[in-house]
Amino acid sequence: MDLWLIWLIAAGVLAVAEIFTLTAALGMLGAAALVTAGFAAVGLPVPLQFLVFTVLAAVSLFFVRPIAVRHLLKPQAERFGVDALVGKAAYVVSEVSGLGGRVRIGGEEWTARAYDETLVIPPGTTVDVIEISGATAVVYPRE
Repeated sequence: MDLWLIWLIAAGVLAVAEIFTLTAALGMLGAAALVTAGFAAVGLPVPLQFLVFTVLAAVSLFFVRPIAVRHLLKPQAERFGVDALVGKAAYVVSEVSGLGGRVRIGGEEWTARAYDETLVIPPGTTVDVIEISGATAVVYPRE
């Protein structure tokens, strides 16, 4: 069996293993094996094939993989649903206290309660949404 075919099979096995592990390490090794298969196909001697594989694997594992992992673990930039309401301004429709009330957030009415239970916020006041607890907005008045 030709050496380039062995490198190609190794690249395929590593690629399949990467699909199941999702570590990005086996994928980098598979890519190094694939490139080495190309060098083996043009007749590079065996010791140089191992050198090519080692250099490509080391470079990809130490330099390319950290960049790929950083992009995969990037936090979500946009907030959706009720998470997007936190930090928004709201308009008090009916008096808000620690027990309840109503506010308008972006055109929708929400039940609300004050962040501080001793606080009473009169209608017409602009407040900030601190958190959403179930279907209730927890608010604090702007000063």
